[in-house]
Amino acid sequence: MEVRSVFIVGAGLMGSGIAQVCAQSGMSVLLNDVSKETLKSALKTINWSVGKFIEKGKLVEDKNTIIGRIKTTTDYNTTESIDIIIEAVSEKIELKRQILKKVDRVCDPHTLIASNTSAIPITELATVTKHPEQVLGLHFFNPYR
Repeated sequence: MEVRSVFIVGAGLMGSGIAQVCAQSGMSVLLNDVSKETLKSALKTINWSVGKFIEKGKLVEDKNTIIGRIKTTTDYNTTESIDIIIEAVSEKIELKRQILKKVDRVCDPHTLIASNTSAIPITELATVTKHPEQVLGLHFFNPYR
């Protein structure tokens, strides 16, 4: 499966970092959060960080191209035709379950749903979805640093 589009829930430190890595890799990114201010702050941080990588010669694409791949939303109903959804919110099992239920209701059956959890068993999160076989754990690192 080729991943070309990603929907990231949570625009904090982890979510914005994941959005940046995905955009730098050529993916179309839809970054979601409940707060428009958090989304605005995330874009500002990503913009700065991408600029630093370009200054250091670690990225060859121009900043506008990379940043242009990231769109923001507070809506969950925009997950159709997304290849992978990545949940990157705080380590609260009930919050993660609520989010997985929401995205599972609106995404295509083929969409992968990933959690960036570091402590909660993925099997516990997968049980709230219609397609638990499509749920996975996922951790990111930025290879450009």
